[in-house]
Amino acid sequence: MDLVGIIVFLIMGLIAGFIARWIMPGAQPMSWMQTMIVGVIGSFVGGTLAALIFGGGLQLSAAGIIGSIIGALIVLWALGRFGGGRRVAV
Repeated sequence: MDLVGIIVFLIMGLIAGFIARWIMPGAQPMSWMQTMIVGVIGSFVGGTLAALIFGGGLQLSAAGIIGSIIGALIVLWALGRFGGGRRVAV
C-alpha cells in the first residue's frame, strides 16, 4: 500500500468514526485522532465480520464505508461497556 492509499484509509476511518459517534447515543469524549483510530479499527472489525458472515473465514480485512461504520459502532459500544470511561471509587 502506498502513501496515498494509507492517507485515504485514515481519512475514511475518520469519517466512519465521526458517523459512528453521531449515531451512537450518549457522549463519547474523544479527540479527532481517537475518532480516527476507532474508525480504522472499526473497518477491520467490519471486514472480519463480513468475511465470517458472507463466506471466507476468519481473515483480517478492511471493509468499505458501511462496514467501517458498523464496525466502529461495535468498537464504541465495547469501549463504553468494557472500559472506555474513567471510574471513580467511592
